[in-house]
Amino acid sequence: MSNDNLSAFSRRRLIILGGLWATVLVVLIAFRSVVLPFAGAALIAYLLAPLVDRISSLRLRKWSPPRWMAIILIYVAFFFVTYLFILLVVPQLYQELARISRGAVDFANGLTPDTVREYATTAEQWLAAHGVSGAGGAFASSLDLEELLREGAHNVSMWLRENLGNIVNITRQVVSAVLAGVFMTFFVLMVAAFFSIDAAGIRRYVRSLIPPEHTDDVRKLVARIDRSLSGVVRGQITICLVNGVLTFIGLIILGVKFAWLLAFVATVLSLVPIFGSIISSVPIVAIALSEGWKTGLGALAWIVGVHALEAYFLNPKIMGTAARIHPLIVAFALIAGERTYGLVGALFAVPVAAIVVACFEFLRQKAQGEEIRFPSQG
Repeated sequence: MSNDNLSAFSRRRLIILGGLWATVLVVLIAFRSVVLPFAGAALIAYLLAPLVDRISSLRLRKWSPPRWMAIILIYVAFFFVTYLFILLVVPQLYQELARISRGAVDFANGLTPDTVREYATTAEQWLAAHGVSGAGGAFASSLDLEELLREGAHNVSMWLRENLGNIVNITRQVVSAVLAGVFMTFFVLMVAAFFSIDAAGIRRYVRSLIPPEHTDDVRKLVARIDRSLSGVVRGQITICLVNGVLTFIGLIILGVKFAWLLAFVATVLSLVPIFGSIISSVPIVAIALSEGWKTGLGALAWIVGVHALEAYFLNPKIMGTAARIHPLIVAFALIAGERTYGLVGALFAVPVAAIVVACFEFLRQKAQGEEIRFPSQG
């Protein structure tokens, strides 16, 4: 085949493969409402890939367990840990939620006119002592604290009674949400198992969509994405668990109420970098302050220490320098993900940002003629 014919063949092949990739992109955009469960399944398969490979590579008298058996073993261990979590932790969480609910009902029932008047008097005295208002002051004449507190207390009381009293409707919503969550969980785990079992076949098919002359570049790009993504995803999950355990230990030492619930919330919200840690710190400090300013300051100091440990020790050690993304990019990705898909989008935002940043850096180096090496080479 002459050089002209070879060049024409390469261009035709590139156009066809480009059209196939464009078709895949159009399908994903057209059905973006159903992409998230499959993206979650792919993420789970990616997280479990090293463990599945390790188990399937074990040799017992010249026999190695197949991948499907490794996945079953991992799922059995996962459900066993989940059962232990439900058995040990959920009752504690339920008791603390029940205490909060009873406290909210008691507070709503205790908002009598005399109580509201007492709150208003206390607030006015505090404002007057700090020079904000006083007798004949403009602030005092333009704002009736008692009326303001009475109206706010009435609205809060009505909301609590309406929402906490409608047990049937709340129970129906909770049951529906739980059933939908259980179904989606099993569906995602099933799809993740399919991804894990046929990982080699999926990789072969994706490689068939890449022109041979670009195979080496794509391998380097995939290696870079894998290094960045593994640090962000696996590292963030590890940091979440450490953050939750350290938060629980600190709350127990300080004697803060609702330690189980607050630590659980801190663990879950830590999945969202930056904002999750800030949001989870607010109720911890607020509840600690309700028990005294020393307890509040102690809780704040403990949280700051945990976050400092996370930022200066855990992030470099667990995630590594290659997986670190600038905070501005993280913030932009979180807001974009939340605006697009809500809370679930925020959870996927940083992994997607890690992939985009890895691709951007690869293309930048390629365009500037820099030497592109595999991440393991430096």
